Amino acid sequence: MDTPSNPASKAAETPAAGGSDQRVISRSEIQSEKTLAEFLVQMDDYAPIIPEALTDYYLAQAGFECNDVRIKRLLALATQKFISDVATDAFQYNRIRQQASKEKKFHNKDRKTVLTMEDLTAALAEYGVNIKKPEYFS
Repeated sequence: MDTPSNPASKAAETPAAGGSDQRVISRSEIQSEKTLAEFLVQMDDYAPIIPEALTDYYLAQAGFECNDVRIKRLLALATQKFISDVATDAFQYNRIRQQASKEKKFHNKDRKTVLTMEDLTAALAEYGVNIKKPEYFS
C-alpha cells in the first residue's frame, strides 16, 4: 500500500541539476565535527566527580542502556554541572537572606554558611524543580 507523498519532499530527495548526489559540507560543519571528536577523545581521560557506579545505577533505573563510557561520563559531567549550579544559586540566596538579617540585628562574622531547605527550594525553583516540605504529622 503506497502512501501519498509530498511533492516538496520529493523535490528535496532528487539530486540537483548537476546530477551530483553528494551533500555539500560547510566549513562550520567540519569544524563542529572536529570539535566534537576532540571532546569525545578528552572524555576518555576524564574522571567525573560522580562515581561511574552511581551513574550506571541511576541510568539503569531510568532505563538507559549504553555501552559507550564516554556518553556515561558526559551525562555524569552534565549532572555535576547541574548540581554545581544549584549549589551556587542556593549559596547566593543564603547570602541575600543573611544580608537582610544583618540590617535587623548584629551579625557574627565567624558564622558558617549552612544550606537550608528554604535556599535550596528557591534555587531549584529557577530550574523548574518544585520542592514542598512534607506536612508534619504527630
